[in-house]
Amino acid sequence: MAEKIRLQDGPPAVNAWMAQPEGAPKGGVVVIQEIFGVTAHIRRVVDDYAQAGYTAIAPAIFDLVEPDVELAYDEDGVKRGLEFVGQISFEAALDLVKAAADRVAQVGKVGVVGYCWGGTVAYLSALRLGLPAVSYYGGRNTQFVEEEAQAPLMFHYGERDAHISAADRDRVRKANPDAEFHVYPADHGFNCNDRGSYDEISAALARKRTLAFFAQHLA
Repeated sequence: MAEKIRLQDGPPAVNAWMAQPEGAPKGGVVVIQEIFGVTAHIRRVVDDYAQAGYTAIAPAIFDLVEPDVELAYDEDGVKRGLEFVGQISFEAALDLVKAAADRVAQVGKVGVVGYCWGGTVAYLSALRLGLPAVSYYGGRNTQFVEEEAQAPLMFHYGERDAHISAADRDRVRKANPDAEFHVYPADHGFNCNDRGSYDEISAALARKRTLAFFAQHLA
């Protein structure tokens, strides 16, 4: 089960949630939150990657603004989450990704997976940190399509995602011709089983593909 650790001393102090596999780790995975903070769902994702054999860690990026943020998956949660991400630059988020990756680097190669806003942070991790990354429905990915990937990439999108148009998906695909690119008959947030948009079949297939990606690139 994921345990809270201190990732960075303050001010501001930043914590993270980390879980270890039962046997020798296959590598490390940095899990990047949605706009709702490191919720119970994100902690379960950390546990899931640990059960799959990886040392997994989720930096609590919103600690840069306010400690221990966990927002509800509702309209008010979206509003507050957007306010938080508006106060945190992608550069600051990437600094915490690097700190988290460094924390688990002793176990082997490290990859990144992120969801929603974290999907774009994951994308940037491949562009700027050279870390293999999986981006789930990153709504701001198009802002960075002029940058060149420094590591392997995989993208997961929902075909019915009202936040990300087909045209925007195509821009990301064309900018990353070597990336693995998957579109599912699902909505935004389809991986989160605490949201109404959860799609069990699409989530399971995306997880299978993501684990295959990490097995290949973190070996």
